[in-house]
Amino acid sequence: MTTLGTAQAAPGEMDTGRLPVGETRDGTQVGLPVAVINGAADGDTLYVQAASDGDELNGVGVVQRVVPQLDPQDIAGTVLVVGIVNFHAFQVAEHRNPIDDTKTNRAYPGDETGTSTERIAAATFQVARRADLILDLHQGSTSRMIDECRVRCGPRHRLHDACLELAKVFDCGYVLDQKGPDGQLARAAPDEGIPTIDPELGGCVGWDEDSIQAGVEGVFNVLSYYGFTDGQVDLNPQTRANGFEQYGSPAGGLVSLRADLGERVSRGDVLFEVTDTFGGVKETVTADSSGIFWRARRLPQVATGEYVCSVGTDVDSY
Repeated sequence: MTTLGTAQAAPGEMDTGRLPVGETRDGTQVGLPVAVINGAADGDTLYVQAASDGDELNGVGVVQRVVPQLDPQDIAGTVLVVGIVNFHAFQVAEHRNPIDDTKTNRAYPGDETGTSTERIAAATFQVARRADLILDLHQGSTSRMIDECRVRCGPRHRLHDACLELAKVFDCGYVLDQKGPDGQLARAAPDEGIPTIDPELGGCVGWDEDSIQAGVEGVFNVLSYYGFTDGQVDLNPQTRANGFEQYGSPAGGLVSLRADLGERVSRGDVLFEVTDTFGGVKETVTADSSGIFWRARRLPQVATGEYVCSVGTDVDSY
């Protein structure tokens, strides 16, 4: 019998339930939605989680579409799923947990006696540590972004090659291979010996069907390649960025982007212009390095210093 919170599944069975992580302000218990798919045959364990940032919903869309397609009779091993991690932020469609104004993906491995976010991180990390592979499904918040996977352990980490292989199997086409901030699941779990990636499935308000489908295909690629299900996966070359440059606005006004997502840019190419209300150009911003136009803000209005876009740099193929 495999359990996750209140979900219990014998070999060849599936169950859903809730993982308790605390209480709301009126004393109601908070339980994260979880699923256990316990394969009929022995095998490894895959852990999948979504919405550690409460406004990043494409991962929830992936879970919603993948889980009903998983027949435990056809699976070797176990799939553990936490469908919504950041419970409080999800309820109000915000990025950070409004209880403690904290980003969950900076709190791992968590603290069982800490803040709301630290307790959620600790509870989900305890589940993640049971796995042999981890997929932490994200998106570029509500900005616009290409579909990509992030390898966050750093190139000198002992599991770097295994994480990079997992990203290649997931096959978004683009990989950001750059050591991430402390507290990310994709940083903490490799330290426990578990290959982990952070698929960033586009960026939108609500969710985007194309990015969700890319995520669904990625999950099934992983299931097939690592022997959870039958099937063959052809490994396609990925475009990898080893650096990431972010650009803010040098003035307030309205942004006009001059590059498209996924477009190759060269040093000195115009990335965007800032105009006044009547179209007068106030500032023109060019690329500091060659790379790929990776991410951009959604709304045109900006204040001085406000984020506008990002370029993936030091690009190669692997």
